[in-house]
Amino acid sequence: MPLKKSIVLFFLFFIPFEFTIISWSRKVVPEEMLLVSEGDFIMGSNEVDLEETQAELGNRKPFYLDEHPQHRIHLPGFLMDRTEVTNRAYANFIKIRVRNPPPPWKEGQYPSGQGLLPVVEVSWYEARDYCRSIGKRLPTEAEWEKAARGPSGNMYAWGNKFDQMKANVSAGGHGGITMVGRWSSDRSFYGLYDMNGNVMEWTADWYKPYPNGDYESPDFGEQFKVAKGDAYGESGHYAMSIFSRLPYRQNVLPETRFPFLGFRCAKDW
Repeated sequence: MPLKKSIVLFFLFFIPFEFTIISWSRKVVPEEMLLVSEGDFIMGSNEVDLEETQAELGNRKPFYLDEHPQHRIHLPGFLMDRTEVTNRAYANFIKIRVRNPPPPWKEGQYPSGQGLLPVVEVSWYEARDYCRSIGKRLPTEAEWEKAARGPSGNMYAWGNKFDQMKANVSAGGHGGITMVGRWSSDRSFYGLYDMNGNVMEWTADWYKPYPNGDYESPDFGEQFKVAKGDAYGESGHYAMSIFSRLPYRQNVLPETRFPFLGFRCAKDW
């Protein structure tokens, strides 16, 4: 066979086959998720409560100390739900998996017109099981914080200056829960909505000290799970911006259900 003809046949039959293999193996981001790219980010803070706000308010946990020390972490890429899991999505889960609905639902149904509100009053175990049922998982605390703060370690989803009008946060007094994705300004560097407000969110991790942290707490260990993010104005929080700071760590018993606590799912990339 002439050399020129052999080269032509090679390109006709072998090269397209190689392209097909590449296209089959290409990763696809599901429509409801976004990619948080691989790289470093800033976690925690080095802030100090110089005004002794914790003592003034009688808050059980000292402010900032469990966020120490601020440190840089490298994470591989991962996927995160664009919004919090909604009532509509969770209703489908309990129907298929024959699970109990959240306590406020009447006759197993969420209130009419609230399908796109984030589901709340779900325990950590129920949130975990929902994510597993669709091939996902709860995000780690580090993943959640990176997704919210971005690679530069923003204190809030939009930057480093607090603005109570940019999210459905406790200090804003905006009322109750709102539809997911409504707050266009509460959108992180990676495009995720409601990371700063609307409802707090479960993470996968136990409430433990950060590496090299010097704060000791009887709450550390495998007894509380970490919840992240602020919640709407009726969440029981004091109307203070400190709770809207993305490094803030809330420790919650995993069997707890709160009317201001929901979740979103993550997935390996």
